[in-house]
Amino acid sequence: MDGKFSIKLQIAGRYYPMVIERKDEERFRKAASVINEKVTQYKQRYKDRDIQDFLSMAALQFVLKELELKEYNDETPLISVLKEMNVELDEFLKKE
Repeated sequence: MDGKFSIKLQIAGRYYPMVIERKDEERFRKAASVINEKVTQYKQRYKDRDIQDFLSMAALQFVLKELELKEYNDETPLISVLKEMNVELDEFLKKE
C-alpha cells in the first residue's frame, strides 16, 4: 500500500494536483482542510478583501504559530541553565 500516487487538493477554490507518498495522504488532506477553514473565517470577517489577502493572512498565522512552537521547543536555554547548575553543584560538593 505504500508508494507514490496522485491526488488533487482543493485550496481556496483552486485544485492542486500533487504526487505524494500514500502514507502522507491524510496529513495533506487535513492540511488543505485547515487552510480552507482559516480562509473561510477570514472571508466571513473581512468581506471587502480578496482571496489573496485571506491566503496571505492564513499563511502568516500558520508561520507565526510554527515559530512560536520552535521557540517553545528550543532546549538551548534549558541546557545552559542545567550546565550552570551542575557547575555550582560541583563547587558546593567540593567544599563539603
